[in-house]
Amino acid sequence: MADRVTVIGWDGSPLTGAATAALSAATLVAGAAHHLALPEVPANAERIRLGSIDLAARRIAGHRGSAVVLADGDPGYFGVVRNLRAPEHGLEVEVVPAVSSVAAAFARAGMPWEDARTVVAHPRTLRRAVNVCRAHHKVAVLTSPGAGPAELALLLEGVHRTFVICEELGTAREQVTVVTSDKAADHVWRDPNVVIVIGGGPEPGAAGAWIAGQHPAHLQGVRGWALPAEAYRGAGAESGEGESPGLRAAQLARLGPRTGDLLWDIGSGSGALAVEAARFGAAVLAVDSDPAACARTAAAARAFGVQLQVVEGRAPHALERLPEPDLVRIGGGGVPVVTAVTDRRPERIVTHASTRDEAEALGAALGANGYTVRCSLLQSVELDTAAWSERERSVVFLLSALRSDLAP
Repeated sequence: MADRVTVIGWDGSPLTGAATAALSAATLVAGAAHHLALPEVPANAERIRLGSIDLAARRIAGHRGSAVVLADGDPGYFGVVRNLRAPEHGLEVEVVPAVSSVAAAFARAGMPWEDARTVVAHPRTLRRAVNVCRAHHKVAVLTSPGAGPAELALLLEGVHRTFVICEELGTAREQVTVVTSDKAADHVWRDPNVVIVIGGGPEPGAAGAWIAGQHPAHLQGVRGWALPAEAYRGAGAESGEGESPGLRAAQLARLGPRTGDLLWDIGSGSGALAVEAARFGAAVLAVDSDPAACARTAAAARAFGVQLQVVEGRAPHALERLPEPDLVRIGGGGVPVVTAVTDRRPERIVTHASTRDEAEALGAALGANGYTVRCSLLQSVELDTAAWSERERSVVFLLSALRSDLAP
């Protein structure tokens, strides 16, 4: 194993004394081409182009001498430090940090960023990164080849956002460009770059913020979920068939929406489930054929301060051009809508029925299309506590389906 391994962050500014001292003593230096060209790199040191971190880590582990790894920004923030410290490599490292590329990007934009989400976009995680951009007002995206500003813009089709694109931060070729998301796909952007994605209404105030990455309004607003219908009527919403708080709670529990997911709420009605899924951090597409229902859903989203996209149209035809879902709640439409949804292969689906025959038909359609189905009969009774008499009763069949390749 190398006698000493130092990881040095580089942000384009002059190296610190600690970084210069470590480099001067290095017998092996790993980094990108622009790192290895730095004048502080000893001429007689072995040089490794940093492509595969695992290959570099194995080479460092077998080296006798002092090794230095150079990396852009803060190497401890979505950087090489985690990979080098992985148990299979057994490397203990010293870190000389620099300003992270995310901090530098927000500094170039002159914006605060304690309320921003940060995501890493690789080709395999790009869709989830885009879902975070759909769901949150301010997101920093650490991009990679094949998952850059143009690809982000293409997947955000129909959602207006502003992109602040910071190319080659810290170098002589640094450039900061502000474009709308519909224009970002028309340009070839240089790597590496960081994209700040902003949108979905005015920037919320962050006075009194005490937690990073989450706007305090999310924490200071209404506590709890599966809120009573009155909470949404106050936002201009109405409660309809299949929208009782008890059913909504069970549906959300079966779906488990979370950050990075995209949820379709088909037949959004009052918007209650769509809003509550968005409050969990999921991106939400609320679909309804009724213009009044679409308006109620949009009003509820504004009242609760969440981002979601409303799509006016009738399922199943309205679903054809929507991006791929992870989760789907079907509020109506019967077997044809269930079949159209299963064709898109979401992980989880929930729906409900008012009769046993309808429940059997929906369950058969889900099972025949590759889903493992559970069905429960839910009954809830609202009581008037002044007289302890029954005020309202709701009885419904809840069907939840998990894609069979994910079922235990």
